[in-house]
Amino acid sequence: MYGLTSQIRRSCVSISANIAEGCDRVGELDFARFLQISMGSASELEYHLLLSHDLGMLKAPDYNQLAQEVSEVKRMLTSFILKLRADC
Repeated sequence: MYGLTSQIRRSCVSISANIAEGCDRVGELDFARFLQISMGSASELEYHLLLSHDLGMLKAPDYNQLAQEVSEVKRMLTSFILKLRADC
């Protein structure tokens, strides 16, 4: 349980940390690369939430809410990545 909780926290932090790090990059393509890394962390978070639910550590209503929020973050990241790549 503690290991999974730690992984969930690290995934969440990694999403925002990579966005912040990408903001400091010079080119838009480099920024898009960091957004893509954030997307990977969001996918990892998605999996950890599903695993938590499957192991009975996360109730269905909580899982559904969190999974929906992670999906929204992934949609926003995808739109941002596509916009940056289109501008280059």
